[in-house]
Amino acid sequence: MINIGVIGSGGIISKHIRHLEDRTDVGITALCDVDPERIQATKETYFEDKTVNGYATPEDMYNSETLEAVIITTPHTLHYGQAVQALEADCHVFLEKPMTTSSKDALQLAAKAEEQGKVVAVGYNTASRPVFQYLREQIRNKTWGSLEMVTGFLSQNWMTMTTGLWRQDPALSGGGQAYDSGAHILNSLLWSVESEPETVFAFTDNKDCAVDINSVMSIRFANGVLANITISGNCVSDGGHMAFIFEQALVEIDGWGGSWIKVHAKDQPETPEIDIPEVFPIINFVETIQGKTQVAASTKNGINHSLLMDGIYASARTGKPVNPAALQG
Repeated sequence: MINIGVIGSGGIISKHIRHLEDRTDVGITALCDVDPERIQATKETYFEDKTVNGYATPEDMYNSETLEAVIITTPHTLHYGQAVQALEADCHVFLEKPMTTSSKDALQLAAKAEEQGKVVAVGYNTASRPVFQYLREQIRNKTWGSLEMVTGFLSQNWMTMTTGLWRQDPALSGGGQAYDSGAHILNSLLWSVESEPETVFAFTDNKDCAVDINSVMSIRFANGVLANITISGNCVSDGGHMAFIFEQALVEIDGWGGSWIKVHAKDQPETPEIDIPEVFPIINFVETIQGKTQVAASTKNGINHSLLMDGIYASARTGKPVNPAALQG
C-alpha cells in the first residue's frame, strides 16, 4: 500500500483523487494546506468514509505520517522548495505543472531526485494522450521522414478568469498565461520534439497586468526542428491547434488536450487507428513507483520546459534572440 500525502488541496487535486479512489494499492492519507477550511471541504467531499489527517505545514505532515509519496498542487513558485523537502523526507514526488519556475531549480531538483533515488513526475497531460504517443512514435521512426517544423496556437479567456487570483501574482505564479495554461501546448511541443530549445525569440504583452497575457515565440531546437507558437490569454473562446510538418506529411493535432488528429500523407488514412491506452499522469506515477513502468513526464521534460520559459522571458525582456542554456552561466 502506497500512502500518499497531498500538499495544496485546491481544485486541481479533485482530478487526482478521482483517478486513485478505486485503487486498493494506493491511498491518500494526509492533506496539507494553509487553509484549514479547504482541508475540511476536501475531506467532506472525497473522504467521508476514510481517515485522512489534515496539517497546516509539510513539516507537521512528515513528522506525523508515514508516507511513500506526495502530490504537490501549490502555486508554481513553491514547487521547488516543497519538492526538495519531500525528497529529503524520503518521498517520491508528483508535481503539478510546471515542475519549477527556473531552469536552475529544475536542474537542481532533477539532481536531488537522482541522489535520493526517488521518482519525480510532472503532471503534464501530453504524455498520457494516445494521439501524442502515436505522433512521437512516428517522429522517432521517421515514418514520414524527418520532422522539420511545428506551428501552433492556444487561446483562452485567461486574463478574466484569473483576475484577483494567485495566478496573476508573479511572486507565486512565476509568470502568466505562458507558464500556466500555455504549459499544455508548450509541453506538447517539447515532449514530441525531444530536444532542448537552442534559440528562442519571443514577444509578450501583459495587457496592463503584472504577468504576461499574450505571447508569441519562435524556437530553434538543438536537433534542427523549427517552431512557432502563439498563446492568447485574452480571447473569448478556448482553442488550440498544432501542425507538425514532416518531409512527407502534415499532421494536425488538437493543441489543448490531444483529443483528435489528422494525418495528411500519401496512401494513409486521415484518421489513423490508434490502439494505445490512455494512462493518466497520476496513475503512471504510482505504477512507476511500483516498478511496472517508466515515468512518462520526467524531470528531463520539466527541465526543457523551464529552459524554454527562461528563454521566452529573457528574449521578451531584451528584444533579442537568446540561448536558454547560456542563461545558466
